[in-house]
Amino acid sequence: MDGKPRLLDQVREQIRLKHYSIRTERVYCEWVKRFIRFHNYRHPLEMGAPEVESFLSHLAVARDVSASTQNQALAVLLFLYKQVLHQDLPWLGEVVRAKKPARLPVVLSREEVQQLFEHLEGEVGLVTRLLYGGGLRLMEGVRLRIKDVDFSRSELIIRDGKGQKDRVSVLPGSLVAPLQQQLARVRAIHQTELADGRGDVYLPNALARKYPKAPWEWAWQYVFPAPNLSVDPRSGAVRRHHLDEKRIQRAFKRAVQAAKLMKLATPHTLRHSFATHLLESGQDIRTVQELLGHADLKNHDDLYACAQPWRFGRAEPARSNVTDP
Repeated sequence: MDGKPRLLDQVREQIRLKHYSIRTERVYCEWVKRFIRFHNYRHPLEMGAPEVESFLSHLAVARDVSASTQNQALAVLLFLYKQVLHQDLPWLGEVVRAKKPARLPVVLSREEVQQLFEHLEGEVGLVTRLLYGGGLRLMEGVRLRIKDVDFSRSELIIRDGKGQKDRVSVLPGSLVAPLQQQLARVRAIHQTELADGRGDVYLPNALARKYPKAPWEWAWQYVFPAPNLSVDPRSGAVRRHHLDEKRIQRAFKRAVQAAKLMKLATPHTLRHSFATHLLESGQDIRTVQELLGHADLKNHDDLYACAQPWRFGRAEPARSNVTDP
């Protein structure tokens, strides 16, 4: 043994150096394992373009995966060779990327959104209303921290969103009172945990070392904490994390069924609906683009598809201030 770290440990190291999330780390490691198992446990250094192409073809033909899943697998393998194994990829041009089919996003009408919310209560109901009212992604909603809710400016600050970008979105006036009630409940839990010698939360990007007392401070607590303590998979620390996103997804699916909606709606559908309803109410498309955190409209199919009515026979709506959707 030469003492060199195992391949998956090298993958994890590079992922953490780039500050990718634990979810990304798990997905990347799983794809690397599947690639190696598919080729009878050969080391990736022994393989190249033919092996990558045969694996991707297997996913498409035998496993019948979607184009986005196939491209995700390719992205992981390119990360493995470039970032972990530091290999030049002269054969990169030979690898064919699957073309993602152009599909219109699922959008709920305002009436359907209200029908849905009638079947969502408590914390889950509040989270989903924030997804719709602020155009948030699901993980952006459950990861909100106290310091990122600005009641005085009616704003939500989204930290480290997709592409590791920050942005500002709107806090609808109708959610101010329920959100304040939620924070009062969270503060009571936090005070109890502090008295018991706990009360710390996970901080990203080594902030806990830079600000050693910050994990216990009120401003850094999650707006939607998990009901129970859990073990941090990286550090092993026992602490309270944010609400599990799967709980939102399961409750949302039940609500769609209870509301008898004939659409394949998910929590992300609320983000599409947010954009569409703002455009329909006369908001400027560039304002909606900024609220969603899109740098380039044409590179984001969801907003671009939602904006299509303005391209076919209708004038683009005039600029106006953002209001509650």
